[in-house]
Amino acid sequence: MLKKLLKRKTATKASSSTQLTISSSQLPVTAADSAGLDYSSQRELLAGADVKARLLLAQSQDTMPEILYYLAGDQEAEVRQAVAANPATPVQADELLVDDADDDVRGDLALKIARLLPDMPDDEQEKVRELTFDMLKRLASDQLPRVRALLSEELKNSRDVPVPIIRQLALDVVAIVATPVLEYSPLLSDADLMEVIAAGCADEALCAIARRSDVSEDVSDAVVATLDVPAVATLLANKKASVREATLDQIAENAAEVQSWHEPLAMRPELSIRAVRRVAGFVASSLLETLAARNDLDKETTRFLTKRLKDRIAESEGEVQAEEREQAMVLDQRSLLDDEAMEEAIQAGRNDFVLEALALRSEMDAKVVARIMASSSAMTITALAWKANLSMRTAIQLQSRTGRIPPKKLLNARHGTDYPETGDEMLRHLKKMI
Repeated sequence: MLKKLLKRKTATKASSSTQLTISSSQLPVTAADSAGLDYSSQRELLAGADVKARLLLAQSQDTMPEILYYLAGDQEAEVRQAVAANPATPVQADELLVDDADDDVRGDLALKIARLLPDMPDDEQEKVRELTFDMLKRLASDQLPRVRALLSEELKNSRDVPVPIIRQLALDVVAIVATPVLEYSPLLSDADLMEVIAAGCADEALCAIARRSDVSEDVSDAVVATLDVPAVATLLANKKASVREATLDQIAENAAEVQSWHEPLAMRPELSIRAVRRVAGFVASSLLETLAARNDLDKETTRFLTKRLKDRIAESEGEVQAEEREQAMVLDQRSLLDDEAMEEAIQAGRNDFVLEALALRSEMDAKVVARIMASSSAMTITALAWKANLSMRTAIQLQSRTGRIPPKKLLNARHGTDYPETGDEMLRHLKKMI
């Protein structure tokens, strides 16, 4: 790439020669790369080079360290950005870019340093390591949250970075900076995490701590003590989080009005019998079933949960029935409780609505109507439809869908649309059910 650049003829040499003049005595690194072009050749390339040529030099890992150091002071931000991202750039040149005015330059520098850190040899020159760690510290204090966030994301799993830098990122007031290391960093101790919680961190930061794969009982206690709804819900859902039985009891005491806590709380295996009974008082029927199915409960608690589940189902059915009754009454009052409305409800499987509507239209007791529909008698169901002044077509739907009469036993219409028996005969069938 560099040899091709040497062949290029540029027209900007006169205007840029002052800016591009540099001597090796000004540079901290003087070793030549024998595998690539020598220093004088790259100096020749720089003399009068346009932005594109300088950018290609800045991007190449074959470029001499002295040249990269010089390009770190280029007036074009995209050239400095390329130098910042180049793994071959000497640490002294990187140091020049830590406080660069361009955000993208600092962002790319943060990413590069964080990525190169694990491969830094243990015997690296002490001064180079100190410079590298100092740059990380300064980037962790960058005025732009995006730069700090990029650094945090790259360092979240690292064990090679000094702990104070990770702690600094964890305590950052901006959530996108703090959350990566709070959730993943193996360098944060329980004391560090509890310090973050005590400092009053944002919801996102609390949730990040609650998602950690090794949340201790002490850290769990600190999260729960905040009573932060999303964070506690996240902690409960984290199967790898250790939570004391007493802490779960505390959550159960406050969970009745917090819907997002119900399911993860009911699923915690550490729930005490006391907490199980309390939770049973406010969770949904499906979660009651889950609790009742646990095999670590005593017989008395299992019986308690089973009874509670039956009561809840009965209450639920009663609520649904009352709602359907109200809707049927509204339609009846508006003269809209006709065959079309009945067939629509039958096909939708709204059996409670159908029963209430039949009771209203037939002027019969709802319990009698329910008994007729459960009789499996095609004739009696047909008689009920006649009493409700519905069409024979609707009567067949009632037999088939609501009464679940098999096709071969359905009572069909006479002459295609008429009821198969007289009114007196219909009444006689109904009287047998009263």
